[in-house]
Amino acid sequence: MSHELRPEFHGDIDSMRQSIAHLGSGVVELIPRVTDILLNQDLDGAERVIVGDDEFDAESLDTEERALKLLALQAPVASDLRQVAAALKLAPEIERSADLCCNICKAARRIYPHDLSPALRGTIQKLSDQAQSEYRAAIEAYLAVDDARAAALPDMDDHLDELHRQFVQQIFEIHAGEQLELQVAVQLAMVARFYERLGDHAVNIADKVRYIATGWMPEHDSAARHHARLAESGGGGPGDR
Repeated sequence: MSHELRPEFHGDIDSMRQSIAHLGSGVVELIPRVTDILLNQDLDGAERVIVGDDEFDAESLDTEERALKLLALQAPVASDLRQVAAALKLAPEIERSADLCCNICKAARRIYPHDLSPALRGTIQKLSDQAQSEYRAAIEAYLAVDDARAAALPDMDDHLDELHRQFVQQIFEIHAGEQLELQVAVQLAMVARFYERLGDHAVNIADKVRYIATGWMPEHDSAARHHARLAESGGGGPGDR
């Protein structure tokens, strides 16, 4: 039906989208905050972020429940259906991103009171800046339903993956020179992984944006390759068994 015939329904969809955007913007703001906590050894700040994660959990759950209600009661179709289906994936995706920020705070508490070298601090800042840049781009693409911008996220994430690799190598080299305790080295390696995973979540959000805009999903390409290989080999699909 048209927007004119279902104004309340489309108002609910707009409200659901704003909730997703609010959750995502919260993570965009949280990434530099937890980085400052880590670099400045701010234990009080770490505790506030960890306690505050309950708010993310509650808002994510509320958004999922609203999407399920729309799906069950309004029978959306076409682009409206894609919006609701994407929201069911996006809310927990963003909630897990907030969990990663909490994990950085927990690592900060475990690293305390060890000082980090300027080189390590510099790379941590680069990881944080790149993760935030990707996440902001993903949320902006979601708000604009911008397929082109969403499609650029994997290329952006390649840079974060390279920073992650460099940082882990840096950690091992400093530890090998007996300038970094093993426990601290392990925690820093985990921190690097948390930033890298934030980038992965941004890419996943971008994939959902592309699905909303065009109906495309990465799984479609994988399935097409699989069916092409089956056709080349003369094999059958599941229905032929």
